[in-house]
Amino acid sequence: MDCLKPEFKAKIRKIVGDGNFKDGDAISTIDHGVAPENLGARAVVFPSTTDEVAAVVKCCRANGVPLVTHGGRTGLVGGAISRPGELVLSTARLDRILHISPVERVAVVEAGVTLQALQGAAAEHRLETGIDLPSRGSATLGGMASTNAGGIAAFRFGVMRHRILGLEVVLADGSVYSDLTRVVKNAAGYDLKHLFVGAEGTLGVITRIAVKLEPLPLATATVLFGLPSVDAALGTVRWGLNARYGHLRAAEAIWNAYFRLTSGHHRWSATDYDAGHPVNLLVSLSGAEEDELLSELGRIYEGVIEEHPDASAVIASSVAQEADLWRLREDTDLIYRKHPGAPSYDVSVPLSEVETYLDHSVAGLKAIDASFDPYVFGHLADGNLHIVLNAAASEVSGDKARAVEEVLYRDIFSIGGSFSAEHGIGLKRVGSLSAMSNPVKMALMHRVKDALDAAALLNPGKVLGAG
Repeated sequence: MDCLKPEFKAKIRKIVGDGNFKDGDAISTIDHGVAPENLGARAVVFPSTTDEVAAVVKCCRANGVPLVTHGGRTGLVGGAISRPGELVLSTARLDRILHISPVERVAVVEAGVTLQALQGAAAEHRLETGIDLPSRGSATLGGMASTNAGGIAAFRFGVMRHRILGLEVVLADGSVYSDLTRVVKNAAGYDLKHLFVGAEGTLGVITRIAVKLEPLPLATATVLFGLPSVDAALGTVRWGLNARYGHLRAAEAIWNAYFRLTSGHHRWSATDYDAGHPVNLLVSLSGAEEDELLSELGRIYEGVIEEHPDASAVIASSVAQEADLWRLREDTDLIYRKHPGAPSYDVSVPLSEVETYLDHSVAGLKAIDASFDPYVFGHLADGNLHIVLNAAASEVSGDKARAVEEVLYRDIFSIGGSFSAEHGIGLKRVGSLSAMSNPVKMALMHRVKDALDAAALLNPGKVLGAG
């Protein structure tokens, strides 16, 4: 039951057309994404223009109907969950790439454009987005902006906040904030776009984005190292950063439990590669000549072996082999198929603290439950670690979940890290944000929310919680 009044639904249909509003049984034709609760509202509107978005928002405000904006529904912290009595606004029809300039190296896109679609369009101009995610086929630029997404290239090109030059946003009163600046240098007053990047739809509905692009490398080369420790992996990352030819494109760490899962499922093995190493590290270089990149990887390998004689390595010799190696890192769905709803955590740790943090955390988790052997993987060049319990959500009680968070979060701020690296707050991390943040920060966030959405109709309950 969607709990929305018939007269309200009639007004919404008039704005977007009958075929672009779905409720009741028609909801079953929509993919709910990572959580069935995303479509809990049982009513979804599909506007196709900024004017239609603004009209929907005004209608919701006039009728006191909360609005939850959906992109690709790939979020992992409950930021897209909706409830009866609310309306979901999908950006699926806001899917146009409006402008790409190879001279400016800028694209202007609507919020529903997927990352993969922009990557493909940019590649035609020998450009790339400077940000990449495993969910590239469904993650939208609007959703990525709303969560300040990071990905594998953040250490080099920054997170979404650094990729965005300008935004268009429909505010809670239906007015349109439009600043689609396409230049890097802009000192014209308060840079208000940053209010909406990372706000998870609680301050406005992002409709259009000006995105900075980067030159697409002519060639890439990838190697998988098997290493004895985090320290060895960090040393290898430094080898990549100091490469004499090419640039470090990615440095993705895969700890042993997760590596066993993905390599076993995909039946991956390589001659002389020991699958039992504590840490496996994918290193990718980019540059102009593939042969030179492969030679550089060979030089890095020689340096690593000199320092760590027991290390293993396999260099991809084809595009297919490179894809096989990346599958070992990116196929995270395997975890959730084996452990439905497995609790996952997304932290940033200063590089010098990674090994100590993980040692203490794993020991702490095993003290809670001796069967815990978490899957750990992440973006080692920037210290972003993903930690997923090897347990289904149904096997982790509320008390146990709180104990897990205490272990993973208790020292994170004191060492200069963050308990939420790139997944956001949503519903799942509201308590952690409130408990761990500076009280002045929380007070300022509430004041911003009150100023822009006093009725709390935009994505209610997310980030700041209820009330």
